[in-house]
Amino acid sequence: MKKTWRLLDGTLLKLLAMVSMVFDHVGDNFIPDQEWMRIIGRIAMPLFAFAVAEGYIHTHDRKKYLLRMLLMGMISEIPFDLVLFGKPLEFTHQNIMLTFTYAILGLMCYDRISRDRDFSIPGILVLLLFVISSLLLCLDYNMVALAVIFTFYLLRKKPLWFRTIAAMLVYYVFRNVGVYRFGLLGFLPVFLYNGQRGKGFKWLFYLFYPGHLLLIYLLMKIL
Repeated sequence: MKKTWRLLDGTLLKLLAMVSMVFDHVGDNFIPDQEWMRIIGRIAMPLFAFAVAEGYIHTHDRKKYLLRMLLMGMISEIPFDLVLFGKPLEFTHQNIMLTFTYAILGLMCYDRISRDRDFSIPGILVLLLFVISSLLLCLDYNMVALAVIFTFYLLRKKPLWFRTIAAMLVYYVFRNVGVYRFGLLGFLPVFLYNGQRGKGFKWLFYLFYPGHLLLIYLLMKIL
């Protein structure tokens, strides 16, 4: 029986995440007293984390997927640092695209070790190493982003509702503080995912992140 209430495909989920991110970054850099914009902004990371896990599961070439994310992470670092620190290179905090790159690398290592088994203790230990080391690398959303992506992937054979609730619990454990509590709202649209990747906008999702950061930086300089 077709679940007609599942209205969102992968494209719509990512568009929703993009809108949420714009609210967050505009609020943070221009009107920081408007906390509601930061709350809306918390929706983005869980949706992008789900998209990364789904992208890894369904991509035809995982190495190219890794390289695309790495390329955009490197391109994004300059506008990210300009917005956050006011200078082009600063290594005390890396952008979210590099976080996603590191997560994909972790999943590739897990698959190499587990050799297509549903559960691998050595593989899980490697993923834990990636989660912990994300702190040392100063990655944006560090442990919580990796833990959520890994959860969505490890439970890929389970029903969507089970995967999503599990990921919500993981998020709650890692980031149950302040405005970040509202990140749980970002998981709710996932329940409406219809399993379709959607059409078009492939490169928009990669170019949006550095592009909107560069635009925000230019507006900061003008205003």
